[in-house]
Amino acid sequence: VQLQASGGGLVQAGGSLRLSCAASGRLFSINDMGWYRQAPGKQRELVAGLSPGGSKDYSDSVRGRFTVSRDDAKNTVYLQMNRLKVEDTAVYYCKLGDPGAPGYWGQGTLVTVSS
Repeated sequence: VQLQASGGGLVQAGGSLRLSCAASGRLFSINDMGWYRQAPGKQRELVAGLSPGGSKDYSDSVRGRFTVSRDDAKNTVYLQMNRLKVEDTAVYYCKLGDPGAPGYWGQGTLVTVSS
């Protein structure tokens, strides 16, 4: 299993970014996945989850601003991030597997939101 996360970068507060997580096979349609982030000095946290059936869940801090979606034809999951805030600055990771399992992690992509 390989996961390749991309799409991070530097953006001003209020702006948008779209992260992508490409899998090495048709994995997202049969496994839970999640987008996590880890800010400097903080623990890694789950910000968005997507089930094989398409159910979505978000942390309170991003609900209404972030949207997780999936393209099974491309074996890719996306995280659309709108109205970004300085506190969204973090390394973002995608993970294949439910939150309680070790799972498989992508390499992380850095999102920096400037004021």
